[in-house]
Amino acid sequence: MSTLTKILMVLLTIASIFLCGIMVTYVSNADNFKQKYNKVYADLQNAIQQRRGVETQLKEEIDKANQQSKDLNNKIALFDKQIRQLEADLDTAEREKAQLLQRVDEFAAKVETFTKTNEDQTSLAQNAFTAWKNAEAALTKEQSQHKETARLLLEKMATINTLQDKNKGLLEETAELQTRLDQYLNRYGKTLAPAEPVTAIKAKAKPALPPTRDISLKGQITIVDLKNKMAEISIGTAHGVRENMTFHVTRGDQFICDIQILDSEPEKAVGILELLNPEMPPRAGDNVTTNL
Repeated sequence: MSTLTKILMVLLTIASIFLCGIMVTYVSNADNFKQKYNKVYADLQNAIQQRRGVETQLKEEIDKANQQSKDLNNKIALFDKQIRQLEADLDTAEREKAQLLQRVDEFAAKVETFTKTNEDQTSLAQNAFTAWKNAEAALTKEQSQHKETARLLLEKMATINTLQDKNKGLLEETAELQTRLDQYLNRYGKTLAPAEPVTAIKAKAKPALPPTRDISLKGQITIVDLKNKMAEISIGTAHGVRENMTFHVTRGDQFICDIQILDSEPEKAVGILELLNPEMPPRAGDNVTTNL
């Protein structure tokens, strides 16, 4: 055998040994890789299963989160609507508050005015009550005076009746004397001029006898007694009224009658009515004056 062949055989032997070692190493390591592969594959399958579970759970969480987001959006929209409604209610409440405050101010002003008016009315009522009391006292005094005047009127009327009876007797005597005078004159062919009527004819008012002085007394009738032809006037001796004075009664521009004073007191006087017109009798409130 040649050297080259020997070398080749040695080399082949070395290569065979080397390859055997490699195969042994490969075989021993191949079991380890398979175990590792199986373990890695099992881990991969577990990881895949976990991933799928996680993806499912994530999807559920995402869906849940989306639903919650949708619910939150709905709640936010509802809250926004409620906020807008509350803002509108707040504006309305503010306007109502301003109106109520204005009304309160108006009511306060009215209450103040009413209080002042009430105080004024109370003062007026007190003054009116005082005036009423004074008027009542004056009325009581006036009634007492009227009673006294009525008594005096009755006395004067009794005197007038007596005077009328005497006047009637005098008229009868005058008529008898007139008859006797006519008979006497007829014996001598004479007669008397026509006699003036006893009852005065209504004519323009004339100053009564005895004539009054031109003192221009003025007053009013306070009481009228047409039955007895008597009247009371509002002025008396304190104003210059005296007995036998004649006052002319007027109403506006119309002449009503005359009053012959029979009795006079300080603040009033009583007289008899003369020249009466049945169609226009005197009444309380008519004016009386000494000069037309």
